[in-house]
Amino acid sequence: MPQRTPKSSQQPAKASAKINFDTLKPNIRINCIVVKAELHAVVDLYALSKNVRGVDYEPEQFPGAIYKVNNPSATIILFKNGKMICTGTNTIANVRKVLDMVADVVSKYVLEVTPK
Repeated sequence: MPQRTPKSSQQPAKASAKINFDTLKPNIRINCIVVKAELHAVVDLYALSKNVRGVDYEPEQFPGAIYKVNNPSATIILFKNGKMICTGTNTIANVRKVLDMVADVVSKYVLEVTPK
């Protein structure tokens, strides 16, 4: 007995009107910049998380500390080896401001400086 295929309730797609892609201009807006940075230092993430508001560190769940910055709004993921990922900003000026502020705060919790 031949197998019957169920009838689709949808009609086949009709040919759409041709679009001239040369005349379309995309509207570009930067929403979120992601940046990788390095401090070239070993950081005590336990002490950082205990003493700095906005830092969450649970090494059993994730090896990095999550640092939420309010002004300008950003999130930093900071690893023990000094590597950081900054996300959530929308301008390079805000990235620099956040990274400078985080570097100042984290510098108090540096265990050892590593060569570049």
